[in-house]
Parts: sequence; C-alpha cells; structure tokens
Amino acid sequence: MFTYLVRRLIYVLPVAIGVSMFCFLLVHIAPGDPLTAIMPVDATAEEQAAMRSAYGLDKPMPVQYAIWIGKAATGDLGKSIATGRPVAGEVFLAVKNSLLLAFAASLIAFPIGLFLGFLAGYFRDTIFDRMITAVAITGVSVPNYWLGIVLVIVFSVQLGWLPSMGAGPGGSGEWSWDLEHIRYLVLPAVTLAVVPIGIVARTVRALVGDIFSMDFVQALFAKGLYPIDVLRHVIRNAAPTALSVMGLQLGYLLGGSILIETVFNWPGSGFLLSNAIFQRDLPLLQGTILVLALFFVTMNLIVDVLQAAIDPRIKRS
Repeated sequence: MFTYLVRRLIYVLPVAIGVSMFCFLLVHIAPGDPLTAIMPVDATAEEQAAMRSAYGLDKPMPVQYAIWIGKAATGDLGKSIATGRPVAGEVFLAVKNSLLLAFAASLIAFPIGLFLGFLAGYFRDTIFDRMITAVAITGVSVPNYWLGIVLVIVFSVQLGWLPSMGAGPGGSGEWSWDLEHIRYLVLPAVTLAVVPIGIVARTVRALVGDIFSMDFVQALFAKGLYPIDVLRHVIRNAAPTALSVMGLQLGYLLGGSILIETVFNWPGSGFLLSNAIFQRDLPLLQGTILVLALFFVTMNLIVDVLQAAIDPRIKRS
C-alpha cells in the first residue's frame, strides 16, 4: 500500500504543475487589459507603466509565471487588483463556504443516489427501475440554475419558508452552526444535489445490474446464501467504481457551483470566480482557479487511495 501511495504522489506532481501552467496561461490569453478596471481614463503613460510594474505585468510571461508559482508555493497568491486585499484570504473564505455547500449537497445527493441506484439495479427491468431511471434522467437534464430560480420563487417568494440569498442574516458571509444560518443553506444545497443524484443513481444502477448478471452471483444464490449476504458481495464489488464517481462529483460540487452560487448570492468560490471574471481581476482569478484545480487533483488522489484500500486488485494493476 505504501508503494502504491508513493507512486500516486509521483504521478500527482506533474499534473499539479501542468494545472498551474494552464491556470496561468488561461487568464492571460483572454482579451482585454486587467488594469483598465482600476485605472482612471485619463491616466498618463507613466502612471500606467508604474501600475503595470507594481503588478509585474511588464515582465515576460515565463518570468511572471515563475514569480507567481514561487509565491503561490509559500501561500502568497498576490493582491486583488479590484480590492487591494490579499487573494489568499479571499480565496480561503470563499473555498470554506463552497466546501460547506458541497458537503451539505453531498450529504443529500450521495445517500439518495446510492439508494436509488441499488434499488433500480436490484429490481432491473421492473417498474421500480423505470421510475427511478426517469427520475435520474430528469435530475441530470434539468438546468440547476433554472431549478434554483424555481425553488426561490416557490419556497421564498410564495411560501416564505426559506431565505432566498446570502449565507446568513444581513448578507453576512460568516458561517455559524445555528438554525438561522442552516435555513440559508437548504435551497442552494438541494439545488446543487439534483445533478449528482441522477449521475450516481444511473452509475450505480448499471453497476449493480451488471454484477447481478455475473456467474459468481448466481453461484452464491445456488449455494443457498440469503439475498442480504449476496447483496453484501455485490456492494463490495460495486464500491470502487461508485466511490470514483462520487469523488468526481464532489469535485464538481465545489468547482462547478458558479451558477448556483450566483443565483443564491452564496459567498463561495464560484461567486468569487464570477466576480473576478467580470472585473478582469487576474490575481484573484488565477488564485481561485488554482486552488479549485488543486483541490480536484487532491480529491482524485484520495479517491484512488480509498479504492485501493477497498479493492486490493487495484494496487496490482
């Protein structure tokens, strides 16, 4: 297991370097000058040159990348062009809020998706299977931002049960574990959980259905094992692939929630990324993308290790 872990860590290093280079180049090839958002229209050439030098934009791109990645390795992601505040502090607070939202959505999505998937796979080609498949396809197909707007109209505007925007009373971005703050979490978490429910349910349904058709399952039934004991073997064989899918979906919940966070004005990484794009705030944009990408790489590493722990055959492949 230790050798497998070391090998996976070695594989992660070039991926992380490639991700950092992609994040750096992606925001530089976009059209427009990021300094136009903060410089006055009548700024002189000397003032423009001084501002460009202050942010290091006057240097060649390889030099800019080397300086940026060197500082990023020490936790310094620069300062926001729009606000002047350290990028690391803003990204940390936003990622913390996104992790909270992703964690709440995963608590909703993964148990429901696993249960529906196992139920559909166990009762394959029955009315239960068709109903669950229809629900899963609907969840994947419905645009989540549209669903979020509908939920706001129904539960916030018409019924008045839940707040529609923000992470706390008064538009506060600070989180506290009390009933009032949890009410702000319900609608965005439910909206964000709909797509993973459908994906996990469809994946698990296919896995369980295929495993039940294998010879070893028929042999277990022929030996007289109870269905619950057979199901335990099926779950063990389906677990690695299901875990991989859930790991990918958890990365999606963190990095793919930009529309949901914008709809609900949730102060997370997606909302921060949206503001950075519209303000052309290069340091904030680079820092946010880098942290989200590295989180996704780390999540894949954790999933790989957990898969190897569940199924020893993976370590030998």
